[in-house]
Amino acid sequence: MSAVEERVVELLRKKNWMIATAESCTGGLIGAALVNVPGASSVYSEGFITYSDQAKRELLGVKEETLAHFTAVSAETAREMAEGAVARAHAQIAVASTGIAGPDGGSPEQPVGLVYLACSQGGQTHVEKHIFQGDRAAVRHQATARALEMVLLEANG
Repeated sequence: MSAVEERVVELLRKKNWMIATAESCTGGLIGAALVNVPGASSVYSEGFITYSDQAKRELLGVKEETLAHFTAVSAETAREMAEGAVARAHAQIAVASTGIAGPDGGSPEQPVGLVYLACSQGGQTHVEKHIFQGDRAAVRHQATARALEMVLLEANG
């Protein structure tokens, strides 16, 4: 457990906010980090692990056109994932991840390590593009840490 998830849970508890997670490449690591904190049940609403395009569409409402035009690994998909999670979970804030953790699946346009993170709160959604370095585990852990930092920034306003 790191200080960032403890700070997230503490801040959300003070604000009386619920958080939802929508994860693809992190595969539940963001949610797992949150539930490592004692008392997380007071702030963690639910998590969506939407690894497939079908799950992104059905569980989060990501548009077919978005996936077809921009792909699953895009700022647009990350945005729709976060917005879908906040709406479906009736949470005050949601964070989403989608990317290519590797070691395969990369291309010159979308290299291994490319991750889009989105945080949606109060009708505003912020998206960040990152290219994390290292192996699959390192990419996933870096994405998780940055996603939690985004939640802190957005929740602090």
